[in-house]
Amino acid sequence: MNFIKVAQVFDQIEGESSRLKITELLADLLKDATPSQAAIISYMSLGDLNPTYVGTQFNFAEKSMIKVLAKLLKKSDKSIKTKATKLGDLGLVAQEHDIKISSKDQISVSQLAKELNEFLKISGIGAIEGKEKKLLSVLKKVSSLEAKYIVRIILGKLRLGFSDMTLLDSFSWMQVGDKSIRKELEEAYNVSVDIGFIVKVLKEKDLSGIKKMDIIPGIPIRPAAAERLPNAKAIVKKLGKCVAQPKLDGFRLQVHLDKSKKIFEVHFISRNLKNMSQMFPDLRKAVLKMNVKTLVAEGEAISYDVQTGTFLPFQETVKRKRKYGIEKMSEEFPLKLYFFDLLYLNGKSFLNKTHEQRRKALALLFKEKKIKEQETIFLTEEEKISSSKDLEDYFKKNIALGLEGLVVKKPDAIYQAGKRNFNWVKLKREEGGQLKDTIDCVILGYYSGKGKRASFGIGALLVGIFNKKKDTFQTVAKIGTGLSDAGWKELKKKCGKIKVKEKPRNVECSKELYPHVWISPEIVCLVRADEITLSPLHKAGKTDKHHGMALRFPRFMGYRPDKSARDVTTVKEIEELYLLQFKGNRCKRSRSSSKKKIDVKGKIKSIF
Repeated sequence: MNFIKVAQVFDQIEGESSRLKITELLADLLKDATPSQAAIISYMSLGDLNPTYVGTQFNFAEKSMIKVLAKLLKKSDKSIKTKATKLGDLGLVAQEHDIKISSKDQISVSQLAKELNEFLKISGIGAIEGKEKKLLSVLKKVSSLEAKYIVRIILGKLRLGFSDMTLLDSFSWMQVGDKSIRKELEEAYNVSVDIGFIVKVLKEKDLSGIKKMDIIPGIPIRPAAAERLPNAKAIVKKLGKCVAQPKLDGFRLQVHLDKSKKIFEVHFISRNLKNMSQMFPDLRKAVLKMNVKTLVAEGEAISYDVQTGTFLPFQETVKRKRKYGIEKMSEEFPLKLYFFDLLYLNGKSFLNKTHEQRRKALALLFKEKKIKEQETIFLTEEEKISSSKDLEDYFKKNIALGLEGLVVKKPDAIYQAGKRNFNWVKLKREEGGQLKDTIDCVILGYYSGKGKRASFGIGALLVGIFNKKKDTFQTVAKIGTGLSDAGWKELKKKCGKIKVKEKPRNVECSKELYPHVWISPEIVCLVRADEITLSPLHKAGKTDKHHGMALRFPRFMGYRPDKSARDVTTVKEIEELYLLQFKGNRCKRSRSSSKKKIDVKGKIKSIF
């Protein structure tokens, strides 16, 4: 398949708002591709050349792209820059490359992938000039429409407005003409997060191959997530006899160890499925000492004060997330890694084992290990819970130690990759008539500053949460507090790198709330608010029958670089938190016009 066909479909998708139509367009495209081509197209449609956990760093600045396009279009750098400012997109500038390519000379999908991978490998002295030369030669071989999308992919600005979940839908449509095998595809993807690998297996081995897919050390598993309940009493009522583990405020890491290969491999995968292996040389040394052949386990890495032994806040731990000066930072901010779950051991999957069975096998790995103060890896503590008093006492003990709270788990529950359910429940604090939990939001845009902030060019943020069903981001708050002057300036720089000319297609926002500058939904931040209220303007959870929801008195609390945009708080979670915040005082608020949604016993009925 030639890339021109891919570019034509991408162009159709750009002008299409229907998710179903986008799914069908992708399905038709993938149906005509070979298994290898389908894998490449799947990566490219997400603006990448590799699986998410590998990523693609082209390291090619807009300044260099302007130089390439100036040579391609035989114009000055200044005129290209002016045109880009006017159009808001260097991809559109590249589209002015008016050239016709004969069918026999068209570049194939595989050839383009090969060329771009060669471009990626150029490094060392003269790398920038080498990359510019390489890219120019590629753009001279393609049509204007192809050039548009190649430029966008390299600059990380493809942004077709759909996610890997839409691709899974398209795989089902490609294979059977509807969404009937979507569940099986997602289950396979949950244990092997490589979207290209999934479609390749489907095309080569049909659904039977998908059903046989298992854990492969080195390929991430989508992590399970915890639900919320208002207090210890509600948790014990829901779960019965359970176990509780301390909730540490660090990096949640999925650790992959493979000693079956000639060169031992250790991978640390973040919560948002990014490979962070190079950032933790200290953890790598410790994990390599484990007496296993292959292992996939989950843990929490958290910084600590060497002098006192106490844990440091998340914002200190996050300083370990860096590309340079890693060894120095590992000395300044050493980490301890606490394992809390086992997913795979010595060639055997533990996903279908109960928590109790997984815990027993994990504990055995530490049985003969003498824990010393200076060591790096540990087994997370676990307490058996028989009553709400047990849970409250254990909760208070951990809060007194400065920890976030607890994660309470069902002993007989299997590990459900990629699922959020009541197998795990977070207990961070008692919920009263206010929202006392924090919310993870994605920044959607910003407003020009007023007063002192006018000189900054930024004075408030528009943030949103994720609607999983619609695969869109919906507004939930405008934020103007929580940042210092330096913080606002730093944030404007971050936003400037990913600003876009128009509202992204996967963002839902009332016109009354349109920001002065839109940005691509990529930056995740932590927000605290007094409560969740109903809003006629904000789109979070809004339907024809119900108002949306908004955060009252929101404050910016910091960044969450360990999370991707689609890992932020979901509409479903906000709806649950809206109910939970009023459960304690039997408040009779509701999202509809009905007067009573909470009965006299204070029992909340579903209103969603």
